[in-house]
Amino acid sequence: MNDLQGLYVRMAVDAWNSELKATNALLDKLSDEQLMREIAPGRNRGIYLLGHLTAVHDQVLPLLRFQETIFPELYGPFHDEPDRAVADLPSISQLRAQWKEVNDTLMAHMNKLPPVEWFTRHANISEADFPKEPHRNRLNVLISRTNHLAYHRGQLVLLVQK
Repeated sequence: MNDLQGLYVRMAVDAWNSELKATNALLDKLSDEQLMREIAPGRNRGIYLLGHLTAVHDQVLPLLRFQETIFPELYGPFHDEPDRAVADLPSISQLRAQWKEVNDTLMAHMNKLPPVEWFTRHANISEADFPKEPHRNRLNVLISRTNHLAYHRGQLVLLVQK
């Protein structure tokens, strides 16, 4: 590892932490009633976005080769299916607890990962293919998931005024 790698990792992890902190503050501000509303007419509801983000962050655990998912049952209704396609969703309080557990688990793993390990392959690329595509590394996953989180936080913020 060199100092530049450590700097890049620090910048990416800090951006993740900042976005996660802002999203947590927003979710704390939103009532369960607000989360049941659509972000715009005919668009996703807040509950769906909370479940979607939880499911996606849960999938990051095996993608970064940390561990298996904690809540695999969330992936179908909140990733494979659109909002309202599944009638029996978990409660908002359950999703809030799952959101916290998934992100706490992710952070525990991330904080233990040495900087040089962030530049190793993620689980969706083989060891044989990785030398040809070294950008398909764990750090790149973190950057893309940070952008994904920011995008959906931008949607959730629309619920504050409703």
